[in-house]
Amino acid sequence: MERMIPPYKIKMVEPIKLIPREERERAIVEAGFNPFLLNSKDVFIDLLTDSGTGAMSDNQWAGIMLGDESYAGSRNFHNLRNTVKDIMGFEFVIPCHQGRGAEQVLNRVLLKEGQTVPGNIHFDTTKAHIEVLGGRAVDCTIDAIHDPAAELPFKGDLDLDKLRAVIEPDPLNVAYVLITITNNSGGGQPVSLQNIRDVSAICHEHKVLLYIDAARYAENAWFIKTREPEQKNKSIRDIVRNIFSCVDGVLMSAKKDAIVNMGGFLALRDEELYQKLCPICVLFEGFPTYGGMNGRDIEAMARGLYEAIEEPYLAYRIGQIEYLGRRLEATGVPIVKPVGGHAIYIDAKTFFPHITQDMFPAHTLCVELYLEGGVRSVEIGTLLAGRDPDTGENIHPALELTRLTIPRRVYTQEHMDYIADTVAGVWGRRHDVQGLDFEYEAPILRHFQSRFKRSA
Repeated sequence: MERMIPPYKIKMVEPIKLIPREERERAIVEAGFNPFLLNSKDVFIDLLTDSGTGAMSDNQWAGIMLGDESYAGSRNFHNLRNTVKDIMGFEFVIPCHQGRGAEQVLNRVLLKEGQTVPGNIHFDTTKAHIEVLGGRAVDCTIDAIHDPAAELPFKGDLDLDKLRAVIEPDPLNVAYVLITITNNSGGGQPVSLQNIRDVSAICHEHKVLLYIDAARYAENAWFIKTREPEQKNKSIRDIVRNIFSCVDGVLMSAKKDAIVNMGGFLALRDEELYQKLCPICVLFEGFPTYGGMNGRDIEAMARGLYEAIEEPYLAYRIGQIEYLGRRLEATGVPIVKPVGGHAIYIDAKTFFPHITQDMFPAHTLCVELYLEGGVRSVEIGTLLAGRDPDTGENIHPALELTRLTIPRRVYTQEHMDYIADTVAGVWGRRHDVQGLDFEYEAPILRHFQSRFKRSA
């Protein structure tokens, strides 16, 4: 396999420890067989999320020392606003403590009860923020997203016919359209620039606002450059500007592609809408120049936005994920193809064909990876999907996935090899693994707090 050289050197380390198998068994039982409830000290390699788990650069840490903690008008806010305008082209910026803060601020202004928000598989918290206000999240992703083996370069694209079918009967009933780049719930799959342009044309025709969830905008831009032939000679910066020129605004969790531990923002062009959003920000997040954040963290975020679009960084970042994917494929482990930008997604229905979705095969695999090698991962499947509000039955999504989410600039190739060996260990004993039943089911976003027991 191709050898990868990180485009950075390590200046600080954090010790990690693999506790013995019997201690891992005790820890997962105490956590109710829910990796979210494990103590981090009991985890060897943490692949729960790439959100806020990256390693900041020396430049970002230097920015931390320049934090202006003024309540209003901090110079760090002005740096962030200028950075967002330079990279994305938006004039108005509202910092928020993270992506879900931005979702709350936007939805409380744009979303009315009963309205729809079409998109390409809304993530769990995004969907919850829409539904808690009485809205309806509508999935308009192309059908190929539901086939883990389909080798299409842009499986995160929206199906234009599905989108028109939602918008055209009543455009006023559409609060806005949301494109998530990359498509996390669908296997980290990117969206093409052409699809973004086509969606933009439909929204413009029907006077519907179009927003992008830009948590992984830089990774999506890399896929556009490397998979969309018309864009191969464009710079990442040019591609990013072209993406955002198509939309009315963005919501961003900066904990991903700004490589910070906390932070996010809203950015838009419309000053009138900005003035409506600011009071909601004050109510839920804080004054619009700090938005629930420290000045020092805003400075780190502004610097990280630039670092995430550096091409050597992106080449290594995506290459590291591809390396792990090739290792798992060589073992025979079924994964979502093509490999996405921030994680490997294991097809748990194929991995555990004897475990029904009501016994949570993807979540079961998370438990087994922890027992096997102290690796913490996360389920994106039946557990996350929740229950049908009409029938009360578990929703059985077409994709039942275990996500191995790789933090940015944290783990080495040796760690990728260890992860692959751990998955292979479970793969070798997969037919002996039992599923899980609820011991306690949390009433909302149940994957975070529920507790489980082995199924009979």
